[in-house]
Amino acid sequence: MASYRSSQGSGPSQRQLRVGELIRRTLSDVLSRGDVHDPDLNRISITVGEVRLSNDLKVATAYVLPLGGLHAQEALAALRRNKGELRHLVSRDLTLKFAPELRFVLDETFDRLDDTRRLFADERVQRDIRKGAEPEGDGDEDAAGDDSDQG
Repeated sequence: MASYRSSQGSGPSQRQLRVGELIRRTLSDVLSRGDVHDPDLNRISITVGEVRLSNDLKVATAYVLPLGGLHAQEALAALRRNKGELRHLVSRDLTLKFAPELRFVLDETFDRLDDTRRLFADERVQRDIRKGAEPEGDGDEDAAGDDSDQG
């Protein structure tokens, strides 16, 4: 049981990762087929980027984002409103002892990627990157300069 403990920063167990990916794929399929009886939810194309499970596998947090990032709060509200039906539909396709409680959070990975791209595009950062990529001398340039001064 100790292998499921990730509170010390050791990361998720293989079981948490495996079950999280199964839930992610199943939830994505359920949403893309429009199996939920909510027209508000079915008209939004939602990407499930990742599903993280609690140590005991009883809570699954799904990181979601509507296509293009538009109407994110509306999509999140619709998912939360239908979490019971989604839990049932997802657990129907899985062979778990307990169906985990589903929680939904907006996936901010794409925002962070955009911020990172903007950061790397900055002229000062580019200059620092180029400077860091230049091979550092082993003192030969200084030695050559010292030789010319002595002549």
